[in-house]
Amino acid sequence: MSATVLGAGSWGTALAIQLCRAGQAVSLWGRDAEHVREMGERRENQRYLPGVPLPPALAPTHDLATAVRSARRLLVCAVPSHAVRETMGKARPHLPADAIACSATKGIEEDSWKRMSEVIAEAALCSDRVAVLTGPSFAREVAAEMPTVVTVAAKVEETARFVQHAFASPMFRVYASSDPIGAEIGAAVKNVIAIATGVSDGLGLGHNTRAAIITRGLAEVNRLAVKLGADPRTVTGLSGMGDLVLTCTGDLSRNRSVGVELGRGRRLAEILDGMSQVAEGVRNAPAIDALARSVGVDMPITSQMCSLLFEEKPPHEAMVELMTRQLKPEF
Repeated sequence: MSATVLGAGSWGTALAIQLCRAGQAVSLWGRDAEHVREMGERRENQRYLPGVPLPPALAPTHDLATAVRSARRLLVCAVPSHAVRETMGKARPHLPADAIACSATKGIEEDSWKRMSEVIAEAALCSDRVAVLTGPSFAREVAAEMPTVVTVAAKVEETARFVQHAFASPMFRVYASSDPIGAEIGAAVKNVIAIATGVSDGLGLGHNTRAAIITRGLAEVNRLAVKLGADPRTVTGLSGMGDLVLTCTGDLSRNRSVGVELGRGRRLAEILDGMSQVAEGVRNAPAIDALARSVGVDMPITSQMCSLLFEEKPPHEAMVELMTRQLKPEF
């Protein structure tokens, strides 16, 4: 089978490598022509995933139309959340009629507050053939073939199973789910919570505080996901608790790294200027906060991160306000 991955950052490249391991011939599309040329010549994504060789079955390309046409049955979208609608809109005329579009982007669209699978379905007109791949999976560890377990969620069972088998290999275990809402809300909100745990770590507040933020962050994920129609069991699984724990504790987490630097007193603009890839939690925090407010869901950690990121609230003040909220039952 032939598959295509859109997005030649670290995550898109890691997924393209994994598809090759699972027996697929893969086209990897990148928007930067020079970057794509270098990948083809060096057989390595030196910019985003240095030291990992590209398999012979992986073909980097800058030609979007050719890449999408070669997808045959599977097109994986791994571009940043703010670029998903535009990229998939351009891909639509070339998408094979029976191809499945799989979202590997974790986020919420900024203006519409829609999940990435909803954006893809609208932009590519393929609502019955959209899946979501998510779970605790740092790109570098996937590329290094370290044991990784993820979830593929889709409304149509056959769609989830198809993507499940397309990605699965001995070191990359894939579970199937029928709950894309829960999977995507968990994937998006955990990035914001990871910023909060990073802030706590940057302030030197200790392990107790980190554990509290992760646990209450999971409560925020649960409230929003269930309100939007998700199965509460999803939040306890790989796309909820699993991804949250990884992103809040792992040193490879870009969102946590942003929070650490904020906790140490650096300004957001300075931090982002020094990053080569997107920290989705920064871009998504206001959209998630607005979505939660629109459906009457209380998400105090998310709200405090919005104030810290975009209103220059001092990190210590944000933490004090979280700790001194009105006392109430845990459940």
